[in-house]
Amino acid sequence: MSKVNFKTEEEIGLIGASASLLSQTLGELAKLIRPGIKTIEINNLADTYIRDHGGIPAFLNFNGFPYSVCISTNDRIVHGFPGDDELKEGDIISVDCGVKLNNFVSDSAFTFAVGEIAPEVAQLLKVTRECLDRGVAKAVVGMRIGDIAYAVQEHAEKHGYGVVKELVGHGVGYSIHEKPEVPNYGKRGTGMKLEEGMVIAIEPMINLGRAGVKFWKDGWTVSTVDGKPSAHFEHTVAVRKGQPEVLSTFEHIDAVLNSAT
Repeated sequence: MSKVNFKTEEEIGLIGASASLLSQTLGELAKLIRPGIKTIEINNLADTYIRDHGGIPAFLNFNGFPYSVCISTNDRIVHGFPGDDELKEGDIISVDCGVKLNNFVSDSAFTFAVGEIAPEVAQLLKVTRECLDRGVAKAVVGMRIGDIAYAVQEHAEKHGYGVVKELVGHGVGYSIHEKPEVPNYGKRGTGMKLEEGMVIAIEPMINLGRAGVKFWKDGWTVSTVDGKPSAHFEHTVAVRKGQPEVLSTFEHIDAVLNSAT
């Protein structure tokens, strides 16, 4: 098993700069998301915005992935392809994006409502974002990976949702996927101990129905086994003493969404 790459203070600052650009990018994408927009247009704006601000879309060509963002609608959990399909009223759309800036990588995702969505789906989005917050709160020195995992799983299952087990969070910074793996299920007090200098992507993937997943023949897209919606939220987080340092932010997205209400 490859080792964890611990980051210096300077490197965490550089990952933070990358995450700042990523967060701004997601805020720009929030302005686009409405019925009638093609998902490829979201991808193209992300690519342009990142490059115009000195970054590189980290997902493009990563292990052969052919787009700059992963766009997963409704029952698609992660790694969906953008295309000519248009968003419809009542859809949900997970936008997962990575940025490389000054050779350092960040990763974040947000699931958006398209217009008015069903109340039970709105509740899924709310709870999944809460799962992220609860997982992030455990990313402090002395805790363990299992403490993050349990916090996510406990909150999701309390609401009757399925927790995706085949896909996990991960270390991030030098590259998109590093050690350690950060599952969304597990036991408190188990797994690797968290230490200063670790930077991880925590990303709950929570299904309205069953936990099972289906892998598509395109080699990337993953969807729910029962066709019910799935939500996905993700932050890049530096492990600290006392409280975590969340390097990405949803404040730009929230500003757009709040101005629309």
